[in-house]
Amino acid sequence: MQIKIRPKDERGEAELGWLHARYTFSFADYHDPNHLGFRSLKVMNNDVIEPGGGFATHHHQNMEIFTYIEKGSLEHKDSMGNESVLSEGQLQYMSAGHGVQHSEFNTSKDRQTELYQIWLQPNHQGGSPRYKEIDVQSRTPSNDLRILFSGSGRNDSIIIRQDAEISIVELTAGRSMAITADLLFPFGWVQLISGTLMVEGKQLNKADGIAIEDWVKELEFLAREDSKFLLFRLQ
Repeated sequence: MQIKIRPKDERGEAELGWLHARYTFSFADYHDPNHLGFRSLKVMNNDVIEPGGGFATHHHQNMEIFTYIEKGSLEHKDSMGNESVLSEGQLQYMSAGHGVQHSEFNTSKDRQTELYQIWLQPNHQGGSPRYKEIDVQSRTPSNDLRILFSGSGRNDSIIIRQDAEISIVELTAGRSMAITADLLFPFGWVQLISGTLMVEGKQLNKADGIAIEDWVKELEFLAREDSKFLLFRLQ
């Protein structure tokens, strides 16, 4: 088994005044041939949007897009007719399919919005766009794991256009959890949203990610402080 840490401080970055972005993989003007994505996971951006800032209407197609709000709020509008304000702990799924337009803004006058934008490459092109929202905080109790998205819809998860699974785990300080092979096989990615974790003797801090290859056994995750992380099972 190989575990490779992607430290938060080694990511690419963009500073645009209204946007402070950190890129795990090559994105926009940041290009690193050693970090072009991991399997079908193509984008893992950590964005901080200043009050009044945001992304004007733009186009996407053939991409599975997930937006997790860590702090603050985000106003979303799209060409499917969806209009909503996402708040802390909400996770949005938008399958762009054959094409969709949307905009995203922090409409607060005094509070930053911090979020993760995550893209998966779909396993087929085209199809009608899709849209879903999940309140992660209300669906995931502490010291438990919940599968949020999958290609199969197992465990009441939302079906996506990729043979992949996205799960969320919350652990209180001092608690541990053994993650079994079926949740990270054959390739896995872990993104630490908050807290501090120990994995196979390696310490992960807030915003660090790890790639897992050649999976052969379960992994134990120990929280040194209250922690929240996303798990990706990838092909």
